[in-house]
Amino acid sequence: MSIDRSDPGPKVEAHHATGKGVTRIPYPIEIRTVTVGRREPVTPRMLRLTLTGPGLDGFHSYVCDDHIRIVFPDPDGTRRLPVPNDQQMLDWPKPFPTTRKYTVRRYDATARELDLDIVLHDGGVAAAWAAGVEIGEEVAVAGPPGTKTFAPSYGHYVFAVDSTALPAAARWLEESPAGVCAHLVIDTDDPAEHAYPLDKRDGVEVIWLVRDGERSSLAETVQGLRLPDVPTFLFAAGEANDIKPLRAWSAGRMESLFAGYWKRGVADLDDD
Repeated sequence: MSIDRSDPGPKVEAHHATGKGVTRIPYPIEIRTVTVGRREPVTPRMLRLTLTGPGLDGFHSYVCDDHIRIVFPDPDGTRRLPVPNDQQMLDWPKPFPTTRKYTVRRYDATARELDLDIVLHDGGVAAAWAAGVEIGEEVAVAGPPGTKTFAPSYGHYVFAVDSTALPAAARWLEESPAGVCAHLVIDTDDPAEHAYPLDKRDGVEVIWLVRDGERSSLAETVQGLRLPDVPTFLFAAGEANDIKPLRAWSAGRMESLFAGYWKRGVADLDDD
């Protein structure tokens, strides 16, 4: 029996209108072939790739941390792509092909454009690919698989993120309602990353941090915030161990959503 996972947009809107806390809403998952339409450096350590083409028709993305997987060819150039099944999901080949997850920074259905902001760093499969990919090259993209969505009705929001989750925070800031109140605490490896463009909003305070080697002050900075006495929601995403102390701190204090986007020493962390 197939599972009805179609038309997720109204479900997301309904939760935003009347829901509380976090709810998981699945999307119909597809594999798509698109092309690189533009390359744009956002900061010295962040590259924006705009993917384009009719392969994006029917793409779903409704919330700030929706993500896709880029599916990379094998070393010999073979593309082993997943196959859609009758449950609107994907059957993946074995062994699992090399993939990496990236947040949907922007999706424009009319223009058929999908923006991905990719952190450039040494030794990364996707970073090395992004640094060398040329306009016009084809890219295989799977997903998004669905969302853990939270309502825009809290009195205050705290975003505790690092560079990998900065695109999600930036998208949320652009799409959040007028009059939103929030702290954005952003952990980076280099002050040059502080050039990342963010919407300037009244009621939103942005705090930029720089790691000392592998030591992050993200959690302790968030714990030291003076928060208003209103219902607050915490979105914590980035290096799994850096955000871990905030789990116990936020429990019973505020509702939250945690996402370990990566973990030191672990390739392609799966934190779904």
